[in-house]
Order: sequence, then C-alpha cells, then structure tokens
Amino acid sequence: MTPQLVFYIIIAFIILSFAIDQILDWLNAKHFDDPIPKELSDVYDADTYRKSQDYKKANARFSALTSSFMLVVTLLFFFADGFGFADQLARSLSNNEIVAGLLFFGIIILGTDILTTPFSYYKTFVIEERFGFNKSTPALFFMDKLKGWLMTIIVGGGLLALVIWFYQISGDLFWLYAWVLFAVFAVVTNMFYARLIVPLFNKQTPLSEGDLRTKIESYANSVGFKLKNIFVIDGSKRSTKANAYFSGFGSEKRITLYDTLINDLEDEEIVAVLAHEVGHYRKNHIIINLFVSLLLTGFTLWLLGLFISQEVFALAIGVDQPSFHAGLIAFGILYAPISGITDFLMSVLSRKFEYQADNYAKETYAAQPLITSLKKLSRNSLSNLTPHPLYVKLHYSHPTLLQRYKNLKA
Repeated sequence: MTPQLVFYIIIAFIILSFAIDQILDWLNAKHFDDPIPKELSDVYDADTYRKSQDYKKANARFSALTSSFMLVVTLLFFFADGFGFADQLARSLSNNEIVAGLLFFGIIILGTDILTTPFSYYKTFVIEERFGFNKSTPALFFMDKLKGWLMTIIVGGGLLALVIWFYQISGDLFWLYAWVLFAVFAVVTNMFYARLIVPLFNKQTPLSEGDLRTKIESYANSVGFKLKNIFVIDGSKRSTKANAYFSGFGSEKRITLYDTLINDLEDEEIVAVLAHEVGHYRKNHIIINLFVSLLLTGFTLWLLGLFISQEVFALAIGVDQPSFHAGLIAFGILYAPISGITDFLMSVLSRKFEYQADNYAKETYAAQPLITSLKKLSRNSLSNLTPHPLYVKLHYSHPTLLQRYKNLKA
C-alpha cells in the first residue's frame, strides 16, 4: 500500500465521518417540532416548549457551522502538509524523540485550541446565556481553559512521554507496558477522581445536617448501603443545569449532588435520584465499565503496536521521518470505524445500566419521585423529548425520557 493511497483513505474516512454525523443531526432535527408524547405532556407548557425548540435549533445550527469549519480546516491542514511542518518545527527545537513527540502534539493541540476557543466562548456566552443557562464569567472561562491546559501538559504529556519511551525500549511490544500504565492510571483516577480532579475546578462541601441528609441516610440504611461521603458541588457557578453522580469505590465511594439539583428538586426526588446512583454501585456498573474500558484500551494498543512502525503511515501524512507521533496520528484516524463500533456497543451497555439503576431505585425506594425528578430535570435543561430513534441508538448514553418513563411505569 502506497503512502498516497493511505493518504486518500484517511481523507475519505474524515469526510465519511463528517457526512454520517451530519445525516444523523439532520434526521434528529426533523423531529424538533414533533408533538410531545402524551406521557410527557406535563413536562413543558406551550411557551417553554417553544423555548426548548428554539434552543435545540440554535445548537443544531451552531454544531453544523462548527463541524463544517473544522472539516475545512482539517482538510486544508492535510493537503498543505501541516503535519510535516509541525514535525519539522518540533525537530528543529529538539532531536530527542520523546521531546519532539511532545512538541509535535503540543503544536497540534495548541493550534486546535486557538481555532475552537472562539466557538466554545460563543456557545457559552451567547447561546447558553440567551437561554438562561450560563452562570460562568469570562474570567472563570479562561481560568478553566488554563487549568485544562496545565492538566494536559502535566498528565497527558507525562503519559505520552512514558508511552514513547516504552516504544523506544521495547518496539512493537510497547503496547503491553502502555496497557499496564493506562490500567493503573484509570484505577487511580476512578478511585480518587473526587479528591484529585474535581477540586481543581469546583468546590465540594459535605451535605449539611438537616431533613435532606436525614432522608438520604435513612434510605442508605434501609438498603444496607454504607454511605459516609455525601457532597454538594457548586455547579451553579457555571450553569443552571443540574446533575448528580457516583464516584470512587471502597472507602473512597461518594455521592456528589449539584447545588442546582438540590434547588430544583424536592427532598423525595433527590433521594430517588440518589437511589438511582446507589443502583449503579450495587449493580457493579462502575467496576464493569472500568473493566470493559481497559479491555478496549488493550485492544486498541495492541492494534497500534501492529501498525505503529509502518513507515507508510508517517509518509501518508507528510512526515518524512517515521516516528511514533506521526504513526499515532494516522492510526487514530484509520481506527475511526472500529472506534465507532465500540462507542456504539458502550452506549448500548450504558443504556442498559441506566435501566437497571432506574429499576433498583423503583424497587428500593419509589418510581414516582424518580419520574417527577427526571421530568423536572428535562424541563429545566430544555431537553429534546422527541429525538430520532437512530440518533438515540448511536449517540445517547442514557435512554430517552419517554423510554425511562415507560420502564418505571411498567
């Protein structure tokens, strides 16, 4: 296979991926004006439903514009030998393969971030602001950006440096060492996410004593669930949208409630949401997801090990000197069809887990407060109640509100 053929295969994959996404978005948009299902007729009044339709359409137009812009930029970058330029610039600064690889990806990521930041800013301070969701400030926006960059440099750069070093000392078998590295990193991150990552961006405080904490503890005791760590996170400093999540395991397990969730829901509804999160833990969803993701990581790294040394990949993207970083770029794009399949399967598994967690909440607490909480959260976030079925299958990690309603009512 010649470098030119590989180049055009890469271009074809990029265009095909864009086309598929646009078709799915178009199919989904055709349902924006569908009537609300009778089971969900109490979610929106007429004015709020019109607002939700406007919100969906604004996001759809913005997504189409952003995706089209990035497609044009990406294709221009490929045809102008942008990767070759980035490689030459990186090597002009250092002859060390590890440092050159880090500089190469740093140049690519920096350039991408410069191009996408205005779009992200517009979405936050124009679209989200217009529909009443945004609570962030420009200072907070750019501080988050800076922290994200520091994490990318320290954590991402450190991991990449180790992987390139593994490649240097073990060749195509580097993937075994990299797999162990990512496995340890994933376990530590899952275990200590709330302690290590969250405090960089949000303040967490223990849920104060009162009726809500008493009801939560009473429920936890009723199902034999030892829960000492119940925290409230200041999500309202960025958005009015609400959420709750379960993190960690063992002694580090904790429930985190957004302050917006506490403001939006009644106590019984919050306990029902928490019961859903406990269901995820009791059904071992966190462990299963971690195990499956590690298997997928191992499979991906194994494939990468088979192809990373092929000179044709570097030449295909305009890099004259074969290198790990050039091969990784080409492989990442060519892997897209497999990634699409694995993402779909993970979404199927995720939706199954959501049903199981809903059922656990229904069986150990009650269905009705969970239903009303889901309806309130959907209304407050102007959620799409009539998505296209194919869009749901390929993009949704959760069942639709209507599907969850029917399941809880069954």
